[in-house]
Amino acid sequence: MRTLLLARHAHARTNAEDAISSIPPGAGLTAQGVEEAVALSRELAARRIDLGVATRLVRTQETLEAALAGRDVPLVVLPALDEIRFGAFEGGPLEPYRAWAWRHPPDAPCPGGGESRAEAAVRYATGLDELRARPEEVVLAVSHSLAVRYVVDAADGSFPASRVVPVGHASLQELSAEAVARAAETLRGWAVAPAFADAPRGG
Repeated sequence: MRTLLLARHAHARTNAEDAISSIPPGAGLTAQGVEEAVALSRELAARRIDLGVATRLVRTQETLEAALAGRDVPLVVLPALDEIRFGAFEGGPLEPYRAWAWRHPPDAPCPGGGESRAEAAVRYATGLDELRARPEEVVLAVSHSLAVRYVVDAADGSFPASRVVPVGHASLQELSAEAVARAAETLRGWAVAPAFADAPRGG
């Protein structure tokens, strides 16, 4: 892989309901989300794309399919870029999880068999390694807000913050193979002795 085009999925029904959804397949896109995915398609119209990658969640797959509609591009599913597993918070509103996350360190296990943020970071790093090993030169990957934020920040060598600035729906980030390698190394290194950065990045 030479270039990674990384995007968060478009607006999904769980976003409209402010409900946590990390267990596949999850809900699909809203009408707003379909419009956002079509807009992403227009943004990518002049770009070469050799491979499309989604997670096991339907909202990423529908976003990817709409973004690549009309193109003969192979599509694959990469579970390593799935949403963080929310455990006991699954199906509920996002705010209680945020309140719990802000009070606990990054390696704290999420109640109910969920995933710590350090564990998710290692998984994301594994997914980035898998992408880097792909023979396709330009890859479009659609993932989730936390994964995209962690990867984009880590591509600059920055560690995750406790209070993450959300990534916009269907917003696109471009990373070189070198930046992807740096992101994987940063996330994996952070997870060994995780401590949150002082302030969130992005906007």
